[in-house]
Amino acid sequence: MPANVRIILPASKQKMLSKTKINQRMKKKTNSVLVETIFLAKKINPELASALSVPTRKQSKVNVGKLNDAKSEVIFIAGKVLSSGEIKNGKKLKIYALGFSKEAGEKIKKAGCSYELFIDALKNVKKGEKFKGEILR
Repeated sequence: MPANVRIILPASKQKMLSKTKINQRMKKKTNSVLVETIFLAKKINPELASALSVPTRKQSKVNVGKLNDAKSEVIFIAGKVLSSGEIKNGKKLKIYALGFSKEAGEKIKKAGCSYELFIDALKNVKKGEKFKGEILR
């Protein structure tokens, strides 16, 4: 297999990291906002914390057009949302991500969906409240 080919397993086949491994990865992070986001996610949704703790260069970059493939109305993106494509399915999606391009935010709003940064959403989650959704990687 060529060295520049990376195999990405479907979300169901990827293994979740232990809390210890997530803590080890958090110590290597220099972005304080990302560290706080992972820390908050670890308490509420360990699978999400596992997805967020990957190295920054491996974080997802998802185009708006790919959001049409989502099965859930709540979508978590462990990375940034970019502006290529349109939301066409007519669903009212709620999208959480580490970042959004300006154009992607405009397209999401135009489609009648809502979006929010992880850090803001995780700070507002009340104790015992569920924070579940589909993780797009």
